[in-house]
Amino acid sequence: MKNPVLALLSFLLDKILFFAKPKPSSTSKTDKNGNLYETSLYKRGDLLEVPRTLFVHFGIYLGNNRVAHLMPDILPAISDDKYLTGKVVTNKRLILGVLAKVASIRVDTVQDFAYGGRIIVNHMDKSFKTKPLSNEDVAQRAERLVGATSYSLLWDNCEHFVTYCRYGFPVSSQTDKFCDTIKKIIRDQRSLLISAAIGMALTLCLGVGPFTTLPSFLITFTLWMAS
Repeated sequence: MKNPVLALLSFLLDKILFFAKPKPSSTSKTDKNGNLYETSLYKRGDLLEVPRTLFVHFGIYLGNNRVAHLMPDILPAISDDKYLTGKVVTNKRLILGVLAKVASIRVDTVQDFAYGGRIIVNHMDKSFKTKPLSNEDVAQRAERLVGATSYSLLWDNCEHFVTYCRYGFPVSSQTDKFCDTIKKIIRDQRSLLISAAIGMALTLCLGVGPFTTLPSFLITFTLWMAS
């Protein structure tokens, strides 16, 4: 037989936990995976960041659960159907957009923008000596730029878009870090040795030919001259 004292304590504990559990407010938005976003924490013109595995995605909050962000997307370049282009960008559309160097500055919900990730607000402000523009100016800049645009993984990406809107000039710390990494690789003498070893191995396996010897020589020579 179940102990009535323990049963009573268990009942009271359940009620306490139920009332102590925070309930979503009217401004809370939940995506299809159950991730909760409290949009009351964001102000119009805020710069939003969503860290990913290999990169950070950026957007400008426009208010009313709307975010303007630049996304590589092939569809606007081949279709005028606003219903189709308005749907969430799939990985296939994104990859083809990167390869074709086309994109769109689009407006999505906070949930679709975050795509299940954690949102950081105005984190970039402390990295800039330049004072941000007023939040309303930032939002209006973002709204004016909505539509199809060109795209470059290094020179014209989502970070360039938000920094132009918020600080007045486009810049990407991700691009700078990538370029610094490439410089370190080029200057590292081990890269030269590895490229030479790979070139010799390909020549020995595939024989001497224009498609093996020439590329290997050019890569090794370029690394040597740049180091």
